Amino acid sequence: MDQSTIKKLVAENGVEFIILQFVDVIGNLKHLELPISQLEKVLEGEVMFDGSSITGFTSIENSDMYLKPDISTFAVLPWSEGKEARFICDVYTGDHKPFEGDPRSCLKRALEKAEALGYSGLNVGPEPEFFLFPLDENGNPVFTPHDEIGYFDVSAKDRGQKARQDITRTLNAMGYEVEALHHEVAIGQHEVDFKYGDALVTADRIVTFKWVVKEVAAKHGFYASFMAKPVARINGSGMHVNQSLFTASGNAFYDANDELGLSSDARHYIAGILKHARAFAAVTNPTVNSYKRLVPGYEAPCYIAWSCSNRSALIRIPAARKAATRIEVRCPDPTTNPYLALALMLVSGLDGIENKLPLVAETKENIYHMSDSIRAEKGIDALPADLNEALNCLEQDEVLKSALGRHLYDAYVSTKREEWDEYRLEVHPWEVKRYN
Repeated sequence: MDQSTIKKLVAENGVEFIILQFVDVIGNLKHLELPISQLEKVLEGEVMFDGSSITGFTSIENSDMYLKPDISTFAVLPWSEGKEARFICDVYTGDHKPFEGDPRSCLKRALEKAEALGYSGLNVGPEPEFFLFPLDENGNPVFTPHDEIGYFDVSAKDRGQKARQDITRTLNAMGYEVEALHHEVAIGQHEVDFKYGDALVTADRIVTFKWVVKEVAAKHGFYASFMAKPVARINGSGMHVNQSLFTASGNAFYDANDELGLSSDARHYIAGILKHARAFAAVTNPTVNSYKRLVPGYEAPCYIAWSCSNRSALIRIPAARKAATRIEVRCPDPTTNPYLALALMLVSGLDGIENKLPLVAETKENIYHMSDSIRAEKGIDALPADLNEALNCLEQDEVLKSALGRHLYDAYVSTKREEWDEYRLEVHPWEVKRYN
């Protein structure tokens, strides 16, 4: 993709508007629309905006910022009949320097660190889950699941099937390779899986995926929710993240001579993930609600361990080997800022490799069935119980704080501390019912 190709596609599709997209510190997708007459200005990276109005960006006295499009992210929007196209952008300061508070730049810095250590890239395959909720006569969501079927079920009651298929068609038209689509375990819950790719490309695809799902769901009379636990006492929505480092020679996680097919790099990487998990949870599980998913009994990991097949562990090693060797980190949920989440998991793994951290023994037993004393005996720690505890862990992790950089770290933690304080000040219906 180059500028001439983009101009050709714009002309062929009759594009009338260009949308410039980026995310704020906590991962909310933002966009600015411009008429096609401004295309040259867009391509030159000369479009300005007020950074002081974006969560966690900059002060009012330094508010002029630029959006510089990554031309590889150009896509004509299928639902606009070709009239709209978009770019995902990097954010630059008023003096045309990369903005250190831009989450996309944070991931780029982490990938540069991996490259400096001899790795050609990080491949990532996400598995974002979501719920579809019906709309009332006024178009407002009703937070009651739209069906009563479960995992892989086939039923005329699966009103979400047509929405999943339409989501898939839209994603395919935007260059995705969708690999599977199905009803998930919980009632009203769904999953559409797309092929793995380079970490930066995948992070772009995750934010686009959430946008597409919400747009298409609305056309089918649904509200799409990526909330981690929108309905009590059923499974919440996770976003398992499959990841593997590559070198010029191939998959750095594979070793044919190892009994499990895992290289020393893979083992050290896993050890790094385990070491920093309590801290990066503040980003991979970024809301008060996230920790209502991370409880025993609902297929979400609560304990910091690894296994080749045990789905109660934080890290699972899928059976595929050779080029497909990877680890699956199971704690993230789809409310995360994907740029920050991938950056912190990568830096955690690289810390394990750089310092040759030893990997603890595999946990083959169901951790949910272990007593506290047995877990303590085996050295199995738990993920934070709430957002406040996770933020405290992040504040003590110098490796991850350095990866975020001072601006992002301060802005992110400040925003999330405010969120926690707002939650603490509220009196919830459960409390009124329980204590009156």
